[in-house]
Formats: sequence, structure tokens, C-alpha cells
Amino acid sequence: MQAITVLPGVADSLRLENLQQPPGHGDLLVEAVALGVCGTDLEIIAGHYGQAPPGREQLVLGHESLGRVLRAPGSSGFDAGDMVVGIVRHPDPQPCPDCAIGEWDMCGNGFYTEHGIKALDGFGAEQFFLPSAMAVKVDPALGLAAVLLEPASIVAKAWEHVDRIGHRALAWQPRSVLVTGAGPIGLLAALMASQRGLDVHVVDRNTTGLKPSLVRQLGATPYDGMSALGALAPDIVIECTGAGAVALDVMRRIAPGGIVCLTGVGVDNPAIGVDFGHLNRSLVLGNIVVFGSVNANRRHYQAAAAALDRADRGWLDRVISRRVPQARWREAFERRRDDVKVIIEFGK
Repeated sequence: MQAITVLPGVADSLRLENLQQPPGHGDLLVEAVALGVCGTDLEIIAGHYGQAPPGREQLVLGHESLGRVLRAPGSSGFDAGDMVVGIVRHPDPQPCPDCAIGEWDMCGNGFYTEHGIKALDGFGAEQFFLPSAMAVKVDPALGLAAVLLEPASIVAKAWEHVDRIGHRALAWQPRSVLVTGAGPIGLLAALMASQRGLDVHVVDRNTTGLKPSLVRQLGATPYDGMSALGALAPDIVIECTGAGAVALDVMRRIAPGGIVCLTGVGVDNPAIGVDFGHLNRSLVLGNIVVFGSVNANRRHYQAAAAALDRADRGWLDRVISRRVPQARWREAFERRRDDVKVIIEFGK
């Protein structure tokens, strides 16, 4: 049983390990079909964070999954052959009030666990166990694009919260949205914005190649930097870069009554000069809301599945820019200039 593992906190400890049994726990035995690679995985590999399961040193990596059920009890609601994606975050055992009602993405005490990240083995193994309560069935017609469900769930949650906040104003009718960053999260945010019929603008450093092409295919407008936006004052911003300077810029240009959702996680940068008094005045007088959003619970996975089902299949397939066979798994963790979403195909 081969699995991709890492020693959390130890840089460059990534390896392919032979396990005696499939990792994880639960009533479903799942055969891995594909595994998505994201920036979180690379940060864990670099030793910045991550936590192994209790009593263990190594962590099976990977949280963007797609698998095929091999074995399921009759009472589980799943059958052998079903295509599934694993929900990443599990509620804490305490639990906090949010986790107690199934809102584990809003966990208040921080004792949650996460597959491939925090105290739960991930999905980077040829087979793994998964609780049926934490599995989401996906349409097999999506093919490998179903591996995009986990990042899409992050965006589905962000849009849900934008909608809830927006309706604080009874006449709220947004027309335009700005997405910063054309990585997988940004592109999926733009996809869901286009499905809402909004005027979509996407800014990214890439001026040529796949990313601007994917933006245009959505009917959205790509920009090669914040300065290119001119006087654009969007009603909604989905910030996906985590860059402090970009986040400040969008707060300053948002339209009155607008909403800024921060989904990117950046590094500290005390060198950024901020006139907080001016920014504070602008936010207050403009009735602006700025909020952060991370992770997702079951209903967000379900909303994301619906969004992927409505999307153009060819567009989704292009978002997966590089498919790495299991035999060359290490190449998936090497950054390349034209990468959008890189996946590992198991059994190849």
C-alpha cells in the first residue's frame, strides 16, 4: 500500500512509503483515483506547519481527493463503484457549539482535525478509509474534474457568506465582481460569479498563457495588474492572493455598500505602509464589509458539486493543467510556470 507521506515540521521530508494497511478510518474503503496538489501541501512539505495523527510521526499528505468506493456497508448510502470526495475538516471531539450543529468550518475552539493537514491522514494513498458521513458523492460524468470539488467548496462557502452579508441591504443588487488571482480558487470564484450573471473582472500577474485564456472563456475580463483596473469600483471582491498590498488596494477601490471576501492566506509584511485612519473612515462611511473565509462543511461541498455540474466540461478539464502519473508522483510537487491545478493520477 503506497502512500505519500511527510514528517510535519521537517522540511523536505516528502517520501513514498509502503504502509501495511490503508490509512484513515471509517466505513468506506476507497480506491484513490486522483489527488490535487495545492499551496497548503507545499507549505507542509517545507516544514511550515502540519500535524501527524496522535502517536505517529508521519502524516499521509493530500486533502483534494477523488476516489472510487471499493466497499461500503448497506446502511451507508454508498455503493461499490460510487465516485466520492472526502470532506477535509472534521468536527472537534469536544465539540464547540458550531461543530455540534455541523458547522465545523466555523469551529470556535480550534480542536478540529483535517485530512492531510492536521491530525488526520490525508488522501495521498492508493486506498484509504473514509467515514460515509464525511464523503460526498460526485457525478462520474465529471471525470477527473471532480477533484476540483474541494477547492470549489471553499469558494461556495465564500459566495454563500457574501450573499448573506449583502442582504443586510434590502435593495442589494450587485452588478460587478473583482477576483484577484487566477489560480484554481480565483478561477472557480470567477466561474461561480459568471454563473450568477455578474460582470466579472479577474486580475493576475500572468499576461499570456492558460490563465487569461480561462478567464476569457468564462466571458470575464482579465487584467495584468491592479493598476490596469483603472477606476473600476466593484460591488464584490473575492481576494485570492493573500498579498497584503492587493488586499489593501481592493478595500480602497470597493464600491459603497460593497463586500470584500478574503480567501488568500499571506505572510506578514510590516513594511506595507497603511494610513489606517483613512482606511477606517472609508470603510465606515461606505458601509463596507471585509471578512475572511476558510474551509467548508457539507452543504458547501454540495453547492460546489452543483456549480461544477453546471460548468462547461471542457473549461473544467483545462483548469487541470498538468496530470502526473502515480509513477512520477514527485513531479507534481515541483512548481512550473504554467501550472494552474496539478493532480496525481493513481494507477498510472
